[in-house]
Amino acid sequence: MLLRAVDTVDTISPDNFKKQYYEPGKPLVIRQLSHKWPALAKWNWDYFKEIVGDKKVGIYNNVKSDAYTPVNKADDYTTFGEYIDMIRKGPAGWRIFLFNIFDHAPQLTQDFEWPDELMKGFVKRFPMLFVGGATSITHMHFDIDLSHILHTQFMGRKRVLLFPYEEQYKLYRKPYEVLSLADFSHYYQQNGKPDYRQFPALKLAKGYEMILEPGDTLFMPAGYWHHMEYIDSGFAMSLRALQSGIGGKIRGVWNLVGMRNIDTLMKKTAPKWWYDFKKEKTMLAASRELESAEMQ
Repeated sequence: MLLRAVDTVDTISPDNFKKQYYEPGKPLVIRQLSHKWPALAKWNWDYFKEIVGDKKVGIYNNVKSDAYTPVNKADDYTTFGEYIDMIRKGPAGWRIFLFNIFDHAPQLTQDFEWPDELMKGFVKRFPMLFVGGATSITHMHFDIDLSHILHTQFMGRKRVLLFPYEEQYKLYRKPYEVLSLADFSHYYQQNGKPDYRQFPALKLAKGYEMILEPGDTLFMPAGYWHHMEYIDSGFAMSLRALQSGIGGKIRGVWNLVGMRNIDTLMKKTAPKWWYDFKKEKTMLAASRELESAEMQ
């Protein structure tokens, strides 16, 4: 993989953000965007336990999906309070995915501001909380609705890999899914080298690497691939904004309504055949990337 650092600023003007990052689709870390939000000082484990500790949540382990894994199905269930107690004790490879804590505690929406000056199209009904224990992993994927994301880390640190959407075949994207066939887990413990024998096209993938610190806000342009590993137990919030162009919106709707339903149906009716079919197509697309690179 060919990795570089993500640009980082303390603050940025709306005009510069749009010209340098939003319009060209380039990621950025804004360190002080959240620093005036009450949430940065107010939100913590004890506060969350107090207001939503009794709510049932689905939790996800670090095992990558296979031929028989339903889309977004939780691996276990517990209460939010019990989950917090577990991850506070030490490393725990469990995370919570797309928990809309604001449905249960709408007063939390008063603790942050929507940065409408940076971009339009925020889906204000769906701010989402992402929570993980130390060592938990969010495997390489892109967001299915193809929204722009402002991802603010409130507690703990996360190691992040980012790749533009166009790198999808080098990343071994599985057809009809938003996931990579390759496993990037603990890639940094192997001197930055995942399994190049099995997935040689990964050597060609151009992307970014960073550690997201508490208070940082990461701008992820629409369609960006991301892999995240929790260094510490912590939580973050994502604010989503629809693409301004009609084409991006249509592709997002197709992914949600068409692509996902086709994949779910095939996993139920012919899981092994469907998995093998997608794997073959994935490896063929990656081989073409390698052949193209050799000819240049």
